[in-house]
Amino acid sequence: MPEISINKDKQSIYILGIESSCDDTAAAVLKDGKIISNVVANQKIHEEYGGVVPELASRAHQQNIVPVVDLALKKAGISPKDLNGIAFTEGPGLLGSLLVGISFAKSLSMAWQIPLLPVHHMKAHILANFIQDETMQLPKFPFLALTISGGHTQIVQANDFFEMKVLGETLDDAVGEAFDKSAKIMGLPYPGGPLIDKYSLEGNPLKFKFPKPKVAGMNFSFSGLKTSILYFLQKKTAENPDFIKENIADLSASIQYTIVHILMDKLKIAVNETGIKRIAIGGGVSANSGIRKALMQAEKDCDWEVHLPKFEFTTDNAAMIAMVGYLKYQYKDFGTLDMVPKARMKF
Repeated sequence: MPEISINKDKQSIYILGIESSCDDTAAAVLKDGKIISNVVANQKIHEEYGGVVPELASRAHQQNIVPVVDLALKKAGISPKDLNGIAFTEGPGLLGSLLVGISFAKSLSMAWQIPLLPVHHMKAHILANFIQDETMQLPKFPFLALTISGGHTQIVQANDFFEMKVLGETLDDAVGEAFDKSAKIMGLPYPGGPLIDKYSLEGNPLKFKFPKPKVAGMNFSFSGLKTSILYFLQKKTAENPDFIKENIADLSASIQYTIVHILMDKLKIAVNETGIKRIAIGGGVSANSGIRKALMQAEKDCDWEVHLPKFEFTTDNAAMIAMVGYLKYQYKDFGTLDMVPKARMKF
């Protein structure tokens, strides 16, 4: 097990984490690697539009961030004077949403005289696997991380907490987008990915066959799959207007089966090329039951060591931001008041 804490003075370290990269306003308090409060305010308004509306998201963050941070501190049972640092999402994400979080973090830093700790959102998804929890086994370095979300699909080699290398990534759509857009084609409400997962549990994953894209190396592509699903359903519904309704479970299972196999095929290539058999996952799509089942099966069949984060640490959350802040605090890797949010950010 890797040594997380390098705290020398034995005094407890409290980190406030703030996450506002997309449409969830979140705050968490971490004490010595353990989460003692974790609050998330979801924005239901985007369901009406079938996707996240950036302007509405930033406005909702402005409304939610004060009560969310206040509740996180109250649930943790601490006051601002107990905090050692304020971690926040620097990027990547929606610029307006990020701006709310970073501005609020700066204000708290100046008012409370507490250092800032900027965090890379996708690295936080990976390092969420190190949140100390009695139900989770911490991965050892090096390990391979599959980061899968609505905006990202990557295979990352993690050699240390802050030494990571992207081995492969999507060339077009992210896997979460592939799930949601496939669901939209079938007439399911947003967000549709979890609904495909739900319906797939009752369906036959081999009922309908969809093509897997041919992409070299460890990179991904999902745009072709999405197009093939669209054309397939257009043809079938022209023959039978009730085709989707009558086959929703089998369609969902078949789509999920194809996507999961695309991910697993690339992950197996990464294992073969690096020789690393320790696997961790992160990001909202890592809550998908099909992916988790496939990874646990690979642990048995391929002799892998698989690490699955708790569901509450898979979607956008401040616990993972606080975790990275805790690590950066011990290295004295602080931010400055002139920092700006970054919609796009190198890994």
